[in-house]
Amino acid sequence: MAAKKIGILTGGGDVPGLNSVIKTVVYRGREIDREVVGIRRGWEGLTHVNFEDPASTQRYILPLTRDNTRTIDRTGGTFLHSSRTNPKKMKKVPQFLSGDTFETAQNTKDGVTSTVYDMTPRVLKNIEKLGLDYLVAIGGDDTLSYAAHLDRLGVKVIAVPKTMDNDVRNTEYCIGFSTAITRATEAIERQRTTVGSHERVGIFRIFGRDAGYTALYTAYVTSMRCCIPEYRFNLDRLIDVIMTDKRLTPSNYSLVVLSEGAQWEGYQARDVGEPDAFGHRKKANIGEVLSDEIQKRTGEETVVSDLTYDLRSGSPDFVDKMVASTFAGMAIDCVKEGRHGLMMGIAGGCYAAVPIPDPKLGPRKVDIPTMYNTERFRPFYADKMGLPIFLTRA
Repeated sequence: MAAKKIGILTGGGDVPGLNSVIKTVVYRGREIDREVVGIRRGWEGLTHVNFEDPASTQRYILPLTRDNTRTIDRTGGTFLHSSRTNPKKMKKVPQFLSGDTFETAQNTKDGVTSTVYDMTPRVLKNIEKLGLDYLVAIGGDDTLSYAAHLDRLGVKVIAVPKTMDNDVRNTEYCIGFSTAITRATEAIERQRTTVGSHERVGIFRIFGRDAGYTALYTAYVTSMRCCIPEYRFNLDRLIDVIMTDKRLTPSNYSLVVLSEGAQWEGYQARDVGEPDAFGHRKKANIGEVLSDEIQKRTGEETVVSDLTYDLRSGSPDFVDKMVASTFAGMAIDCVKEGRHGLMMGIAGGCYAAVPIPDPKLGPRKVDIPTMYNTERFRPFYADKMGLPIFLTRA
């Protein structure tokens, strides 16, 4: 009898800790006599692989063993590589499938309408071809929304949440978040000396398109001001607070950290570049825009630092290694028990198998009344008794 197989993939942006998930799934999978098949480049691996072409098969399909995953958890990134591919909204079909017919739809973004292809039938066919009994999908909202779609179609899926934004619903923690905060804190503490030496205003831009957890928690541990997407602030008020900080600080400087999606009253964040497969475009640098406003209104010099991609690079910290390995072990426990349609998460401060979030609900947001002081542009520090370790409930 052929061994049962688990497929595993990573989608979207990389974060530290992904390789710990992959390795643990392989090691624990072997303990329950499951082969593990790595699918390279996320969902692209299941839309673009051509099993009649050995080079294509080698590019997208990688059998995983204890030997070839033994050391991968020592580094960051993803051993399986990644892409931002949405099989339900492919802009074009791979050349070798040009003779096949796929369902089409019209997709409109920013006033531009284009035809997209739903390659889900091809994905299902390739999962069958690989003989996968289970699929472990590691990703954020976009990757997991398609994972949920596959599970509804009968594919047994287990999801593992990862994103530095920490904004996946149904879990209080996503892989990559702790390392991002650690890196941001270190960078700010290093740059604080330069900002202070030149008596300037330090402006730090950080990830957070729709949710402000990364900026908020960075501010929490560095005692900084912060601005987040959930609260559209008054610019005059913010500048007044920043200038007061500067005047009262012995070294005559001040600091503020901004989520990339932060906005003030009367300002509309601009998107730049081409949209990805899930319709997201990059945000124009809010730090540069705020810098211009501060200099124009006060004449003060500023330093703008972009703390984005550096936060997802390199090895994971202890928390991300621990959570990643634990989520992976939980995923294998679910496989062993025959459970699926679940996401590994933390709820009420405890590890739990929770439903894969409904994508229609969007990302999890910061609860302004309990977490963010809108008058002082700071996190709330009081009334934390009884909260889970990450200070918020799923």
